[in-house]
Amino acid sequence: MAAEAEVLDELRRLRARVPQVTGALAASVDGLVLAHDTPGIEPEGVAALTAASLGVAVRMTDATAQGDFRELLVRGVYGYVATYAAGRSAVVTLLAQDRVNVGRLHLEGRRASTRIGELVDAAAVRAETVPPPPAEPPEALPAKPPVRTPGKSTAARARTPRTPADAPRPAANARTTEN
Repeated sequence: MAAEAEVLDELRRLRARVPQVTGALAASVDGLVLAHDTPGIEPEGVAALTAASLGVAVRMTDATAQGDFRELLVRGVYGYVATYAAGRSAVVTLLAQDRVNVGRLHLEGRRASTRIGELVDAAAVRAETVPPPPAEPPEALPAKPPVRTPGKSTAARARTPRTPADAPRPAANARTTEN
């Protein structure tokens, strides 16, 4: 993805603004990692779990008539996992310590996810509007059909008898040298 460096830069800036954020990941809604800054955490696993939880959250907002998905917050004993919608095809997941100011986490998470959504959506539009590379020109057809050379004769070859193992050997080949 062309915007990967910019997305990673945005994730790192977010982590600098909120020091209690211990990891940040941008992923597609299908669970593919777009960019990550997650020391000590397997980003592919988190992206896959994000996609799974996103599916449940989207169904929950639909079932309760709350509109389109915006964010999901999960609190564990040791901290938070916050997931934010990022444009049409991405999500941002943040891992934070238990002592994080949740209001600040949401404020910065929403800002970063909006920016990342813009970057990802713009990259997707560029990818759709870029014309495909020109097709290779067809190879020039030969002016004449290739001339076939006659193959080996199918006539039976005469076999020469083998020389016995105890027969004297001819002199060494002229190309063979002995040291």
